[in-house]
Amino acid sequence: MRDTRVMSSEICETIWMAKQERHKNLFLNYRNLSHFPLELLKDEGLQFLERLYMKRNSLTSLPENIAQKLPNLIELYLHSNNIAVVPEAIGSLAKLRSLDLSNNALQVVCPEIGRLRSLRHLRLANNQLKFLPPEIGDLKDLETLDLSTNLLTTLPERLHQCLSLQCLTVDRNRLCCFPRQLCQLPSLNELSMAGNCLAFLPLDLGRSRELQYVFVDNNADLKGLPSYLYNKVIGCNGCGLSVTVSDLKLQSQSSSEMTTPLPAEVKTIGTEMERVIRLEELTMRVLHSIYKSRIKDMNFCPPFVLSKSHWKLLYCPLGHCHRCSQPMFTIVYPKSFPLRETPLADVHRRTALSFVAYCCSSRCLQSFNLQN
Repeated sequence: MRDTRVMSSEICETIWMAKQERHKNLFLNYRNLSHFPLELLKDEGLQFLERLYMKRNSLTSLPENIAQKLPNLIELYLHSNNIAVVPEAIGSLAKLRSLDLSNNALQVVCPEIGRLRSLRHLRLANNQLKFLPPEIGDLKDLETLDLSTNLLTTLPERLHQCLSLQCLTVDRNRLCCFPRQLCQLPSLNELSMAGNCLAFLPLDLGRSRELQYVFVDNNADLKGLPSYLYNKVIGCNGCGLSVTVSDLKLQSQSSSEMTTPLPAEVKTIGTEMERVIRLEELTMRVLHSIYKSRIKDMNFCPPFVLSKSHWKLLYCPLGHCHRCSQPMFTIVYPKSFPLRETPLADVHRRTALSFVAYCCSSRCLQSFNLQN
């Protein structure tokens, strides 16, 4: 282990050089720091510094005068420290656009965080947060909010005031419900709530045209999906749904046998730019084709090594093509549509949904007809 005096001398020299040459970026990652370096706060501080990187240290707190000494910070990276409390003074970093406090020991986020009106990216993953202050809804320019792996049971309703929010990640928390007000987020494009305790979703979820990706994997008690999600990318693997969809982002893709363009119904599921099937998917299809007659033999010893999850997929594919029964292992191309009217429709006053999947071969796409 390096002498701490040598390390301290190196840090002082690094900061001194940054002051002399008026650096805009300062990297203090992996320096085993247990305290915020005093050299950063001496005299006038670093008035010109814009980006400060201090990830993977042992910091437990931030100085109260951080905004006074580093007033022009636009990015602050504190990933993987031991910070338990963020001082109220952080709200005075008026120019801050990106704040990363992931993988710390945070239990509370101070209300003053709502004063960071320029903030666009906020990452609070892997902490011990049980709730968020309502003032987080004051972040009008916020685009990305990552709250995964915390202890949250609900989200503040005022979050719907974050009009610029595009990506909201709340995986692996304790959410029992998703506030209906958040369905009004006008810019939300991706919503991920995997690994929670959700039993239902608001009926309005998916009504916004901007929302294209919804991941609710591993919510064991989730029994249904809002009808507005019918043409979105949905991940619900491990839920109580009768339909199992891959927990990976579904994409419209093509293989070498694709000779016709994807129909509009399938294009809505992904982007036209990604036109290559994953090597993992192709490999699984080839292995299944070669060994399909022997896979279910308990005494079969394959001449290759697969992880437990891949072997399980090979034994039981994710789904099969609605047309040709081609097995699919890591990606599917689903389309949901209302079932035909039945005598029970008038009784229950509701429309049931069904899902079909296509393997994206030209033969199956040419016969793409939801009425059959």
